[in-house]
Amino acid sequence: MSVSPARAVAFATIRRTFEQDAFTDRALRAEAQSAGVQSGRDFGLATTLAFGTVQRRATLDYVITELTGRAIDRFDGRVLAALRLGLFQILFLDRIPSHAAVDESVELAKPSHGAGLVNAVLRRAGREGPALLDALGDETPQRAAVKHSVPLWLAQLWWDELGAQGARDLLAVVNEPAEAALRVNTLVASADEVVAELTALGVASHEATGLPEGLVLDDAFDVHGSELWARGAVMAQSRASMLVARLVDPTPGERVLDLCAAPGAKTTHLAALMEGEGEIVAVERHAGRAGSLVTTCARMQATIVGVEVSDAGRGRDSQRKFDRVLVDPPCSGLGTLQSRPDLRWRVTAETITALAGVQAQILTKAADALAPGGTLVYSVCTISAAEGAHQIDSLLAQNPALSPDDLQAAAPLWENGEMQGPVRDLATMPHRHATDGFSISRLRLSGG
Repeated sequence: MSVSPARAVAFATIRRTFEQDAFTDRALRAEAQSAGVQSGRDFGLATTLAFGTVQRRATLDYVITELTGRAIDRFDGRVLAALRLGLFQILFLDRIPSHAAVDESVELAKPSHGAGLVNAVLRRAGREGPALLDALGDETPQRAAVKHSVPLWLAQLWWDELGAQGARDLLAVVNEPAEAALRVNTLVASADEVVAELTALGVASHEATGLPEGLVLDDAFDVHGSELWARGAVMAQSRASMLVARLVDPTPGERVLDLCAAPGAKTTHLAALMEGEGEIVAVERHAGRAGSLVTTCARMQATIVGVEVSDAGRGRDSQRKFDRVLVDPPCSGLGTLQSRPDLRWRVTAETITALAGVQAQILTKAADALAPGGTLVYSVCTISAAEGAHQIDSLLAQNPALSPDDLQAAAPLWENGEMQGPVRDLATMPHRHATDGFSISRLRLSGG
């Protein structure tokens, strides 16, 4: 029996993720390219299988352990990947026949002589697996970590910071597909022109509330393989990410400093909002990423952007002051788990502590670069107070000349008036707003 291209690509991606520490999205692209599966239904299925299996690892491993009585580290890598892939299809994908999931998983396990074990476990899972899942609860962080497939430390973090119900609500969506959104690059095309081109391709979309350049896709669309992307008319970008440049609120002719700028979605958005007039200094520490940023700016026709290779945390050589500074530093990315399936298994509590130190250094240097009367926006795509609100607390304590803005009126994602009183640290949440989780703050320097 042969294995379908989609399952073969997903299987190889899962193995590379857990055995070679590869990034799932990059491994998927590489395996799909090698197999000639780069678009269409097969690529969509391969993505669903690979991303879902990686995301659901903790739940799948719980079921495997319950059905076999074996610790996960006792399984051969090929057998374990076949079991995880088969179980994910049986337990979480209603539209895939169980026999197809079983038969092809058995075929994938044959080279390691584990076919018999995979066959027996998956057939038993078809009978007993649903009941095992139904018995899982999320009354405590420990149980929630298994049910929703996240590390225990992360379930505990959200329990502590969001409360039990808030954590449960968030965990209930972190394994759902991420919203597909595009930002229209107004330096190249109008939103109406892009909508017309998408419609001609059979791709439906709708406007993003409060974001004139934002579109939410209602149909599948290969953004990076499209002519729209090639000519710089669109950028794949979540609504929460688009909100960041909107809150920087640059005007044509201003001087803007963008720290930690790669890969460039927000940088090029700033350039569009400035209508191609003024100056943006985009700082990136890694030379390779800086080179990619230059390429992105060229594709997006963001000609006012100058890319500088330097370490934002150590300070720049220039003493120039800027009207606006954007700080979008390295962070744990916990607000993007829906689109980055392996991230939850990479980040640790210690990662957050280390990143918080880096973020504080960069924020201090950013404040030093502000001109009197200037604006500083800080954003992180995470759901972690240590990387968000606590950073702003520390910066304000060190800099009495800085004062926070109330962002309540500038938050188009809230359509039901849920925010009461001043909003210093604007939080977008996947379970409330169907977009990435971000923490965004805006500060002003006195004078000017």
